[in-house]
Amino acid sequence: MFAKARKAPSAPKKRAAQKEETRRRILAVARSHFERDGFAGANVRGIAAEAGVAAGTVLLHFADKRDLLHAALFDDLAALIEAETAKRPTETLHAALVALARRFFGYYRARPALSKTLLAESLLAESPWRERFTGQVARVHAHIAHLATEAQRRGELSADVDPSLLGVAFFSFYYFTLIGWVQGALADPVPLFERLLADHLREKAPPNAKRKRR
Repeated sequence: MFAKARKAPSAPKKRAAQKEETRRRILAVARSHFERDGFAGANVRGIAAEAGVAAGTVLLHFADKRDLLHAALFDDLAALIEAETAKRPTETLHAALVALARRFFGYYRARPALSKTLLAESLLAESPWRERFTGQVARVHAHIAHLATEAQRRGELSADVDPSLLGVAFFSFYYFTLIGWVQGALADPVPLFERLLADHLREKAPPNAKRKRR
């Protein structure tokens, strides 16, 4: 029997693929411009020229420069979240949460000149980006709650701990130390984050585990 010939993609699918490829190319160039020139120094015309498209094409995909920044940040964080939540952690709850925070800290630390803008844009974004960023936080929060539930199953975390509130504590420590780093109060956010988290988890350990530590 003869193998069936592959159908060529339909015109609408081909156009959609080309549109998505153009979007990805624009965003890739925008990231490099934002990181090199900062948000204020980057401009749509320069991004368009390097991406090989007209400025009008950029504005067909993104409303303005701020929309470009939102999209670039959202896509970056989405990829990071996807990679982290897909992992099956084999370490302790403390180690898993520190590793998770390190990945997010690492994203901002790789962009020190732009981090203040990135942080402000994600925290203070308007619709529809506000809801999209909130959805990303909710996904990470759900992942942390799942890690906490698994830690309870292993007997590492007290059964009366609310996994959802543990997720809130994680974000409290994370944003406190991240903002301290962005403002220049901390040379490195990781050590303080680890200490805050360790102290919090120590109090949430089962009674027997607490006695062993003393």
